Amino acid sequence: MTALPRPPAAPSRRALLRAGLAGAGLLTLAGCRSAVEHARNAADAVDAGSPRRGGVLTVSTGIDVTPSLLFAVSANTLVQRLVFNTLTRYDDRLQPQPELATAWQTAPDGLSVTLRLREDVLFHSGRRFTADDVVFAVRNLQNPARSAQLRSTAATVTDFRRNGDFELTLVLAHPVSNLFDLFEFMIIPDRESIEDAVAGTRLIGTGPFALTGRKPGSSLSFARNERYWNPGRPYLDGVEIRIIPQAESLLSSLRTGQTHLSYNIRGKDVATLRTDPRFRIKQYDTGSGAHYIGVDVTAEHVRDKRVRQAIAWAVDRDRLVQQALGGYGTASSVPWPRSSPAYTEAGATHYRHDPERARALLREAGAEHITLPFAHSNEAGPTAIAQVLQYDLRQVGIETVLQPADSPTMQKQLISQAMPALWTLSHGFAQLQPATLAVSAYPFNEARNSSRFDSPAYTDLVQRAWNRGDGDSPEARALHQQITEVLLDEEFVIDLAIAGLVEVAGRRARGVTLNKFGYLNLDDAYLTA
Repeated sequence: MTALPRPPAAPSRRALLRAGLAGAGLLTLAGCRSAVEHARNAADAVDAGSPRRGGVLTVSTGIDVTPSLLFAVSANTLVQRLVFNTLTRYDDRLQPQPELATAWQTAPDGLSVTLRLREDVLFHSGRRFTADDVVFAVRNLQNPARSAQLRSTAATVTDFRRNGDFELTLVLAHPVSNLFDLFEFMIIPDRESIEDAVAGTRLIGTGPFALTGRKPGSSLSFARNERYWNPGRPYLDGVEIRIIPQAESLLSSLRTGQTHLSYNIRGKDVATLRTDPRFRIKQYDTGSGAHYIGVDVTAEHVRDKRVRQAIAWAVDRDRLVQQALGGYGTASSVPWPRSSPAYTEAGATHYRHDPERARALLREAGAEHITLPFAHSNEAGPTAIAQVLQYDLRQVGIETVLQPADSPTMQKQLISQAMPALWTLSHGFAQLQPATLAVSAYPFNEARNSSRFDSPAYTDLVQRAWNRGDGDSPEARALHQQITEVLLDEEFVIDLAIAGLVEVAGRRARGVTLNKFGYLNLDDAYLTA
């Protein structure tokens, strides 16, 4: 096959895309930082100087990794991009940029995509990366045992046509609007050690760091990959992830300089650091995405959508953002951030705090005084959210019995449809192509979701939005609006606030970023003197 040409200046999603390795950015939520933070970050940019080589970056988190969920978006997002690479990555306009794939061409009918791959990539074991590893990565996600949220998109790949070691054509069963979501989500594992990876004993990838040690419940250690394909990267000698479940201890580790970076600081604690010159705070329109109340629509009382709508009217979203999230978030009735093609102001503000309307709906449904189980993660931040929600629901006559559980247990219950009548968690996937949320996120999946919600009309809309080569056309936007209307009416997922991951970093930590799935990217990270 001849070399793939460069794209035009403003390429469409069907066109050939070609981009340099530099210049990728990530959206931040506007209006979430104080003027003090803006000034401090501007000063940091001047003071940072040139990147320096050396040092070990220490990241603190409240949750240990779950090896069995390595190929899902979970607590493993701190690890996935350290050890592994993906085929492509999005820039701030949702335009894919090269990573292990250097160029690509989508067929005019949307039924195949040809990938040109890097030829200078080695796994940590020394084995060369080839097209066979992409084939394995796709088939790995097609395996139901992997609990991968984008399995449905991976499953549209029906055939592979190799043209040498570094060119591959993926044949699709039908066009999909979120193919490049898959390429950014899909880490490329070593096929020779895959079972060790999901057991947590060995992680071998092509990424900037290699796992050197793991103490379950305590820490993970990584060393620089000296043969990394990205020239001169990484700058860091290594990375250490420390698991600190206690919120106060997590905050203290940052204050004392024992750790350099965290994404698990409670909202109210983040708020106390806003004016502290020792820290930089950044909020991403990515990662965790949105907080919500999930509902098992087969459970007593909440099988009536009027009760679910009453819950949506009962919640004081603004108070939740201020008290539980420290002001880092935006109240919203829909899952979509402002950057999404599916976002509308009318959808975001559809439900507001209206206890009287909530009580009227409960009376109409014959559910004026009910008691419901309410699950939540036992970490400090999610517990604070659950307590705020418990108070709001009590004001309209809904008593809740809080059921705390550890994060891995919550994730497994979510996947297996084993949640109680109500639960609260955060979800991602709304910051991507809109169809991805409804075909991939466990709470929203049209085929099998955590709420046990089943609707032929919902499925039809989702499938029509997904089975397109372009997710930004007027026709696609009309479908996104209809999906939003179903979500607002049925309320099997009650969205509360858009609140991407909040990065709290000491002043020494620079160059850190996240991809659209919240994967920690430290290629360009370094520590100042």
